[in-house]
Amino acid sequence: MTDRSVWKRVGFYGLCGALAAIALLTIAALTPRQWHASSQPADCRFSVYVSGGAMHTNFFVPVRNEAFDWSQHLDLATLGKPATNDRYLQFGWGDRIFYLETPSWDQINIFSALRSLLLQNPAALFVKGHPSVPQYPNETLKCISLSRGNYLKLMHFIKASFQTNQGKPLRIGTGQDGDSSFYAATGRYSSLRTCNSWVAEGLRTADVNTPLWGGLAPAVMRQLKDTCDCGHKEQLAVEGKAEVRAQKERLKAREDKEAGG
Repeated sequence: MTDRSVWKRVGFYGLCGALAAIALLTIAALTPRQWHASSQPADCRFSVYVSGGAMHTNFFVPVRNEAFDWSQHLDLATLGKPATNDRYLQFGWGDRIFYLETPSWDQINIFSALRSLLLQNPAALFVKGHPSVPQYPNETLKCISLSRGNYLKLMHFIKASFQTNQGKPLRIGTGQDGDSSFYAATGRYSSLRTCNSWVAEGLRTADVNTPLWGGLAPAVMRQLKDTCDCGHKEQLAVEGKAEVRAQKERLKAREDKEAGG
């Protein structure tokens, strides 16, 4: 057998293996873990939001309620702005360097993206306070009502995702909008354990249906059902768009200030 034929065979089997892996991941992304969704209370007494677009998913949870108070575990004053009016916290998990170096999805650095896909990298948590739950453009927002026990399981899952120093979350930077923070997170990011995998893991701890593989945002969002209205969604959408505009204005003002020296 010649060297050329050997390489052809290696290439053929390699291509077949890659296509088989993609097919298996696709099937896993479309297959629910629970064919019959577990029952959750519909009174919205303990509820969380999940927001997802084409690439990324986030949790939005109350700053405090009768079950859990985030101010007892996280210094809200470090989020970058006065938190007196914040009623919800946004949590996202992802590649640390990608998070810190990427101002927005439309400014993705191709080298950072490839590194995130091909390597296992340190993780970070993105945390931002909101007076109400925003509905970002091009993202789906779903509200999930949980039992008190499942709500606490999810809160403890998020809390356990922070790396700590002397018992306190380890803050590693300010978000590009100036109103959010990054914290060192447990675990490592890879193409098989993505930001969406983290959200899916949290949902599973709360007995919420997720796909067999939660690496893709649309796959995670597809399995989620609105179990109650959880508020006025039209108003949330208006407030969310206003907040996005305000963030862009703050970012532009910051860039203008830096450009002016």
